[in-house]
Amino acid sequence: MKTIIRFFEDSVEKFGNNIYMWEKRNGKYEGTTYNEIKEAAHQVGAGLLRLGIKKGDRIALLSEGRNDWIISELGILYAGGITVPLSVKLGDPLDVKFRLEHSGSRMVIVSKGQVWKIKEIKSELNELEKVILQDAENEYEKDEIFMGEVRKTGAEMLQTNREEFNKTWQSIQENDYANICYTSGTTADPKGIILTHLNYVTNVEQAYTLMDIPPSYKTLLILPWDHSFAHTAGLYSFMGKGASIASIQVGTTPMETLKNIPQNIKEIKPSLLLSVPALAKNFRKNIEKGIREKGPVVEKLFNMAMKLAYNYNREGYNKGKGMQIFKKPIYALFDKILFKKVREGFGGEIDFFIGGGALLDIELQRFFYAIGMPMFQGYGLSEAAPIISSNAMKKHKLGSSGFLVENLELKICDENGNKLATGEKGEIVVKGNNVMAGYWKNEEATNNTLKKGWLYTGDMGYMDDDGFLYVLGRYKSLLISDDGEKYSPEGIEEAITEQSTFIDQCILYNNQKPYTVVLIVPNMESLNRFLKEINLSGSTKEGQVAALKKLESEMNKYKTGGKYENMFPQRWLPPAVGVLEEAFTEENQLLNSTLKMVRGKIVEKYKDLLDFLYTPEAKDITNEKNIQAIYIK
Repeated sequence: MKTIIRFFEDSVEKFGNNIYMWEKRNGKYEGTTYNEIKEAAHQVGAGLLRLGIKKGDRIALLSEGRNDWIISELGILYAGGITVPLSVKLGDPLDVKFRLEHSGSRMVIVSKGQVWKIKEIKSELNELEKVILQDAENEYEKDEIFMGEVRKTGAEMLQTNREEFNKTWQSIQENDYANICYTSGTTADPKGIILTHLNYVTNVEQAYTLMDIPPSYKTLLILPWDHSFAHTAGLYSFMGKGASIASIQVGTTPMETLKNIPQNIKEIKPSLLLSVPALAKNFRKNIEKGIREKGPVVEKLFNMAMKLAYNYNREGYNKGKGMQIFKKPIYALFDKILFKKVREGFGGEIDFFIGGGALLDIELQRFFYAIGMPMFQGYGLSEAAPIISSNAMKKHKLGSSGFLVENLELKICDENGNKLATGEKGEIVVKGNNVMAGYWKNEEATNNTLKKGWLYTGDMGYMDDDGFLYVLGRYKSLLISDDGEKYSPEGIEEAITEQSTFIDQCILYNNQKPYTVVLIVPNMESLNRFLKEINLSGSTKEGQVAALKKLESEMNKYKTGGKYENMFPQRWLPPAVGVLEEAFTEENQLLNSTLKMVRGKIVEKYKDLLDFLYTPEAKDITNEKNIQAIYIK
């Protein structure tokens, strides 16, 4: 019987005295064993039964990543409940309200940093009976209870009536619902993805066919714990192998928590990290900034070492082939004097990253591969629990999304659902026991996505002759020209932001127009540095024009005669550029919880600017709108 609870119980039996969770308390990380987590989860589960939870009841979980997160989730599952994990990045209590109301959650378990969102809306939720507070308060409202009390009640039940508790969790079937995970709701109301116990356990077992996780492995789980990527690839995959998960030290504000990450990485010394492209970019920028600060000699040496490493490594699977083998001793020297020191900034023990959540530009993959911390791109989506493919140490091809997990069927289909041949581009469609049961209370969406057991992902891609999957982007984000031709913009956007230090973010747009246009968020620090080098100021018209011309030259690298002229079809490259004053962030809701651009909201917000970019005036990058946007103090 493949249930999460049996999976966990088996792991505890094998690895009971291993550390499962690391949490920073009183200024240092302290470990909690598998046995200790089990005892706490049993208490929570029994306590929830005492509170009247019945099999199939929904309980929401709104908390930062911490020991109590996994203890709470396991406790809910032991009680036969269904977890509704909510993102702490939901800034508007109304977004929380929708999910609680739609799921019909009877209770919510919440941390002190998130409880204000619940207090603001709970009176409007007829089905919400109880708010369980992970952290003690001086006073409790009548519908509130401290988790410590729940555990105390549970401990009493385990002493007096363990039989009822055991009977409850042992009655759980593999096709029973485990989670309802909500999509970000970027284009319509969020959809609740129903994942069963079988979905999760199957996907963890599938993940093990890609790579092994020794019991000695540790990771700092940086990504949001409610998200399926961190959930399966982190919490559950490590659980099954007796390995360890560390949580980030929670600050008084989200920004303070973010600033704790570099120090926490050094303290935990992770063996691997899970990452998304936005995090990878930040890591790279910090590495390059650190190199620059060491002076021009070190920077020049580093750039020379990177160039040699790129040539030697190529796409990974063909590393050191042919004449490149003669570069191995020099590469080893550079690794010893340069790259090793970079790795020490990440604790010095990272074997590799796993990248997911969005497309990861090959340039970014080459960068981390060169410094000895490969970032292996994977692919999946929450509806598949989520892992579908990944590159790994034993088998990888940079630029691809890796090879498929075992026990999963995949086909590439045309718009009519017909299977395409190897190498042909179409929609990625998969079938297996990791595929969701459907969308909660949304039969129409379920029927549109699941057809005869096949999950239609909405992603475009192809398989190559070596069995590697290439993901090209979302069908919904395709550029569609006025003659009906389609093209995915994401590869171009990733290349531009990865290969230019002057452009932080960009989004291409073409909705059946004569040509494509682009909105870019410039890197003001790099532009300032550039202007100082040519003795200009960004507060002057001359400096603003020079800054805009620099941005234009970065874009022109992809056009005929440029450094990267053959990288993309010329027709999809933008002749008009709109410069933005504000970055895309989670706060302004232009990025979702996995830091992917919310294209619909960006297009809606900048509709007037996009319309302007289709005028003759806009083709001159130094137009008045861009001059105003580029003003540098």
